Amino acid sequence: MFLISWSCEKISDDQMIDIDGNIYGTVRIGTQVWMSENLRTTRFNDGTKIQLVPYSVEWTLLQGPGYCWYGNNEAFFSLNHFGALYNGYAVNTGNLCPEGWHVPTWDEWVELLSYVGWESGFGKLKEAGTVNWASPNSDATNETGFTGLPGGSRGGGTGNYRNFRYSALFWSVQSSSFFPLYYYYSTTAIYPSTGMKTGASVRCIKDLK
Repeated sequence: MFLISWSCEKISDDQMIDIDGNIYGTVRIGTQVWMSENLRTTRFNDGTKIQLVPYSVEWTLLQGPGYCWYGNNEAFFSLNHFGALYNGYAVNTGNLCPEGWHVPTWDEWVELLSYVGWESGFGKLKEAGTVNWASPNSDATNETGFTGLPGGSRGGGTGNYRNFRYSALFWSVQSSSFFPLYYYYSTTAIYPSTGMKTGASVRCIKDLK
């Protein structure tokens, strides 16, 4: 009989700070180190401002990097760690995360879920309770400390905001899929992208040394 153990460690001396000065908690899960909050920077790591796009029509027509705050409510979504929503153009610049960090690849998401378990791992990645998640927030334990939050998303074709408190969609760089978490029990790790204009959350992962 083989015993498989896994552990998660909060990295108190390895906080991540973005170029705007926002400080994020981090957590080690297996060999990976992740942010434990959603990204909320308004600038790329070279100091360039990311275009803020509040209006739906403008969002659907944009052909370059952009971000927004769900419902155009910056104060709530920034201060409560739900973070901003970024389009695929912003994600694929390679400059969205601070130096030493990057937007995860799809393989890195798969590695995370493989480590925590395909059957029960989704719940281990979600913040527990129904303060931020809609009820029932099935199987949520946050054993990993990843503290997945339901920041919702923004449609690329309509510019409409959708599913706040019901789902989290996290970008994977150079991929046609998102990593999703839902308020009910999750059984799939694949959520097809509707294109580069979709607005979704970002969790950065630390570069391997």
